[in-house]
Amino acid sequence: MENKEKTDLNLKNESAVASHKLKNARKEGLTKGALTAGIISVILLVLIGALAYTLYSREHNEQLALMEDQKISFTEQLTARDSMINDWLITFDEIEKNLSAIKQKENLLSVKTSDSEFSKAKKDQILEDIKDINNLIEANKKKIAQLNAQLKKSGTTITGLQERIATLEATNQLHEAEISELKGILTNKETEIGQLNTVVFALQDTLTIKDETINNQVFKLNQAFLASGTFKDLKEKGILTKEGGFLGLGRKEFLVSDFPDSLFAEIDVTQTTTIPVNSKNVKLITDHPSNSYELIKENENQVAYIAIKDPDEFWKISKYAVVEIIK
Repeated sequence: MENKEKTDLNLKNESAVASHKLKNARKEGLTKGALTAGIISVILLVLIGALAYTLYSREHNEQLALMEDQKISFTEQLTARDSMINDWLITFDEIEKNLSAIKQKENLLSVKTSDSEFSKAKKDQILEDIKDINNLIEANKKKIAQLNAQLKKSGTTITGLQERIATLEATNQLHEAEISELKGILTNKETEIGQLNTVVFALQDTLTIKDETINNQVFKLNQAFLASGTFKDLKEKGILTKEGGFLGLGRKEFLVSDFPDSLFAEIDVTQTTTIPVNSKNVKLITDHPSNSYELIKENENQVAYIAIKDPDEFWKISKYAVVEIIK
């Protein structure tokens, strides 16, 4: 009985121990399960965090890259715009310089075309100036067209630039009209000059005829005929002859009538102031006032020449002078 009780007691103790162990095991299992679950949760949280950070970092980097691309794009656009504006300013400056040069040349042309003298050299210079101005105007047209094309291509509306381009274009057109007007003036001037030249040529022809007439008249007025030589020379030429007297004595010398002018030397009375003699004596067969000339002697036995002191008086009676040289 006592053994049975002991046995029962042992069984109870074992049962209690087993129960206690089971409780402890269960408790320990619950603890381990909670720990495992916690670790798993932490791992999951870490993984989720890492994934979230990765996703955020990727999106952030993409945003940064996009912003960097936009920044580069904006920078390129600004650079392109600045370059375009700089090109515009340079083009504006070139156009305005051309307009200034055109104005200066136009002022010079206005002076030249208003000048009464209009030589061929001046006309050629004016045409060259007009050609230069036309080249400048055409250059401005191309530059203005280029500005309009660039402004249209930029896709922007810049009122100030459009107005300035329009002003330059209007000024260029104004100069083009002025040059056209100057060309018209030049054409009219050429017509007027052509008409004047016709009149001048006609007057020149008239003056030439008058000059020739006057020269002929002056020549005739100053024309005289001179024949000099011994009696024998003059007789052989058919200018002198002797008539009258007896047996050759007392015969007088006479001029042959109707002698041709070809027997005489033609002289200009305004140029001939002396008649060479260089002989012992000399005699004037034709009539000449004694006070109009003088015999100039080289010595007592030699007459050097006849000096005509008063040409008008000397040639008043006759335009023919026959001088007989006496040896």
